[in-house]
Amino acid sequence: MPELPEVETVRRGLASLVAGARIAGVDIRRDSCVRLLPGGPAEFASEVEGLTLSRLVRRGKFLWAELAPEPGDDAPLLALSAHLGMSGQFRVHVDAPEPHRHCRARLALAEPDLTLDFLDQRTFGYLHVEPLVPTPDGGPGGEGTPLPLLPASVAHIGRDALDPQLDDVAASRALRRGSRGIKQVLLDQTVVSGVGNIYADEALWHARIHPERPAHAVTASSARALLGAAREVMARALAQGGTSFDALYVNVNGESGYFERSLEAYGRAGEPCSRCGAPLRRATVGGRATHWCARCQRRWSARRKGPGS
Repeated sequence: MPELPEVETVRRGLASLVAGARIAGVDIRRDSCVRLLPGGPAEFASEVEGLTLSRLVRRGKFLWAELAPEPGDDAPLLALSAHLGMSGQFRVHVDAPEPHRHCRARLALAEPDLTLDFLDQRTFGYLHVEPLVPTPDGGPGGEGTPLPLLPASVAHIGRDALDPQLDDVAASRALRRGSRGIKQVLLDQTVVSGVGNIYADEALWHARIHPERPAHAVTASSARALLGAAREVMARALAQGGTSFDALYVNVNGESGYFERSLEAYGRAGEPCSRCGAPLRRATVGGRATHWCARCQRRWSARRKGPGS
């Protein structure tokens, strides 16, 4: 599933091209694309047609458009949420070419006249129309909006590491709570959102913390270092367009990200650690492929509490 840098790359692309455009027509080419709406394609079309894609917004890995009567309206009516799943993509066209074979939904836009296609090869992604609700902390809903609103389905999602509204002290404290392995906590989107499997491995490598170390055994300084590492690695990935291993992740112009060239841990099992030279390891942890350096990220033991343990 795309993580924060990939979703933010898509958000920026969409914001630069379709923000302010009015939805003039809808063609749902696969009903499962709007499966959360009881009325299916007909309900989707009736909800969105005539409304404007006012602002494109992201919180963590979650993307939505504020739907309003006019561009930049501070009283949006609904959210058009996009869940990319494993392979969801948006493509923007200045004309209306023959739909791609994986096109699941097509929106005809006006002012400007554009075609917005939602592609999804593996069909896990979907579009949804839902109400906007107040943010729990009263701050902006996410990147791209000043309004304290977010989709109902995102209300439980925490702020992400790149969000200036994130309370670093509270987030570091939350990372240290409980007995789960620290990687599982990092992947819990209610704590700090936006971090998925790739950037969790990368942040843990940079912070020198073993992925299975219990959260309660992470020191306050290590938690701060981990949060900083997650912020740094995702900011660098965003600057390079995100991470892509195949054609399934592309931005709205069809270009793949290339941060995979800069990965230190993820996907590098058996290769030497760039810091110490020891072979990187791989195992399945909590159902997720996990990569780490056994020398730099030593396994924790209750009987050994020294630095780096």
